[in-house]
Amino acid sequence: MALASPLQLPWPHQPPAPPPHLTLRLSGTGCRCTLSGVPSISSFDPPRPAVILPGLGNSSGDYQRLQVSLQEYGVKSAVARVSRLDWLRNAAGLLDPNYWKGTLRPRPVLDWYLSRVEEVVNEAKELAQGRRLSLVGHSAGGWLARVYMEEFGKSDIALLLTLGTPHMPPPTGVVGVVDQTRGLLDYVQQHCANAVYTPELKYVCIAGRYIRGVRAFGKPYEDSEDAGTGDIGERSDGTAVMTISKATVGVATLQARFIGQGYKQVCGRPDVWGDGVVPEVSAHLEGALNISLDGVYHSPVGSNDLSRPCLEPDDA
Repeated sequence: MALASPLQLPWPHQPPAPPPHLTLRLSGTGCRCTLSGVPSISSFDPPRPAVILPGLGNSSGDYQRLQVSLQEYGVKSAVARVSRLDWLRNAAGLLDPNYWKGTLRPRPVLDWYLSRVEEVVNEAKELAQGRRLSLVGHSAGGWLARVYMEEFGKSDIALLLTLGTPHMPPPTGVVGVVDQTRGLLDYVQQHCANAVYTPELKYVCIAGRYIRGVRAFGKPYEDSEDAGTGDIGERSDGTAVMTISKATVGVATLQARFIGQGYKQVCGRPDVWGDGVVPEVSAHLEGALNISLDGVYHSPVGSNDLSRPCLEPDDA
């Protein structure tokens, strides 16, 4: 099954007009996107480099496969130098009274991460040779990219592509929901620039629909929502969403109940679709080009090509 569309999707670079013909192909549980009728990449200007920003708990080495995929498209990339142990630095936030109030700010507790981003951006500028860059943020790396752009400037950035990023803070007043970011996402929402998809700066948010969570007790679902069928729709908040998926049905397994409780901590509801960690609704951002991919898991750790493909730009 293939879906042809003239819509330009979020490659880390865009070839000059006229746009290529895009063919979206469903393969097994995942989606792949191929270019047909496009001249060799050597006939275009070299694509701009991509800067990859690791997600919470991930290390730089987790993104080697992503770098290989980008290189296949002629895109050079660099990953912010982050180890798993580095994330323990966030424990410094426990000493900040704002942590306990739920009003924590990214700085200074995340200055260590922002400095790594600054370092890798400077490295990528050498590869760019005067061209602008693409930021590819996985999970928390996506909203941290927004903080970086706000604090350090975005004149060198042409694209922010987020993969499974929880952009929205959890709702307040929901029983059993605790803001695990302790106010960080509230800060991002209030102080970072709104996403506006323009030719000068593109915002693209990719969400995975790997598993639908269910309620821990009682009726599994609040409604009879089913999976997307591959068209462009609109959320209740007016955000446009392109869903590239096969119709599937959630199953009330023990795993789905457990994952549903994780979704609830992020978006306030357990019975929603998501990538196994981040709910689909939280991974989209108003004003961005929002894309949902069926059967795609959250993290490169524990993923595989067959039953659990991971979010990657070439999946879009």
